[in-house]
Amino acid sequence: MSEETTPPTEHTPPTIVNKDAFEQAHAKVSQLRHSVARAIIGQQRVIDETIITLLAGGHALIEGVPGLGKTLLARALATAVGTQFGRVQFTPDLMPTDVTGHAMYESHSERFVIRRGPVFCNFLLADEINRAPAKTQAALLEVMQEQQVTIEGKSFALQPPFMVLATQNPIEQEGTYPLPEAQLDRFLLKVKIDYPEHEEESALVRNVTHGHVGDQLNVSEVKQVLNGEDVVQLQQLVANLNVDEQVFDYAVRLVRATRDWNGIAIGAGPRGAIALIRAARAQALLNGHTFVTPDDIKTIAKAALRHRVSLTPDMEIEGIHIDDALERLLEQVDAPRT
Repeated sequence: MSEETTPPTEHTPPTIVNKDAFEQAHAKVSQLRHSVARAIIGQQRVIDETIITLLAGGHALIEGVPGLGKTLLARALATAVGTQFGRVQFTPDLMPTDVTGHAMYESHSERFVIRRGPVFCNFLLADEINRAPAKTQAALLEVMQEQQVTIEGKSFALQPPFMVLATQNPIEQEGTYPLPEAQLDRFLLKVKIDYPEHEEESALVRNVTHGHVGDQLNVSEVKQVLNGEDVVQLQQLVANLNVDEQVFDYAVRLVRATRDWNGIAIGAGPRGAIALIRAARAQALLNGHTFVTPDDIKTIAKAALRHRVSLTPDMEIEGIHIDDALERLLEQVDAPRT
């Protein structure tokens, strides 16, 4: 009887990140954070998680009650990067072609031409995405995953960088269509934006009401500090930051623990661990590290997993939130000592 052998595990050799290039990248990201923060008072963690999503080449689902600055955040980020911004207000009667575009017959030329939709941009704000039916929500799936749009059987690639920032109201249920798990899983992070602190809210009210007529979004203080090419280069650098095998294993153990955790009905799939690593690399750059630490994983874990797990009915009845369950999980799963 032949002895079974375990196939060797192939490890990707660590990438040597140029010190000068990394320091320049860290400086650019710091400038980006500062520029966006000139429009968004407070909410630093929200700003950081949105920038992390951009650096990791992902998409963000931003959840919060109306009036907390979700749209302003998207506009400020696009302004700071100096790229094209697009906005779609999702409504129950919105059609998929209203997002992606369609073929249109021109009588004077007697031919069909492609009319590109608002998705052809660099930053797309999908405002109140849960107000549109599933077929319209699904129109974003190919765009988010493949960064291309198919119209009348022909594919059109989008110009990088491309990022979807979708917003939804967590408390309003009338006239809404909950996002299916397949689409939720395609968002790298779910960013929760909450009410500001008292001092921050006071500063916000003074800033918005002084010298400004009406309720226009003011991004005049936001300065362009990057361009599209800079973002692509930053994304490539982030993708090459070193991750120790123990940190890889820690991310996988966290995700696997959600599948057996008491109180979690549906755990995260493999894409959850992938999101953890991708986002943790971007978090490391924000922190000025050339490698990912367990703390980077912990910092970004809730945003990366909260939309990928579901609580049991008992936990929901007790008023336990998903973030509470994830906090307990993070306390129980041992982190590597690196």
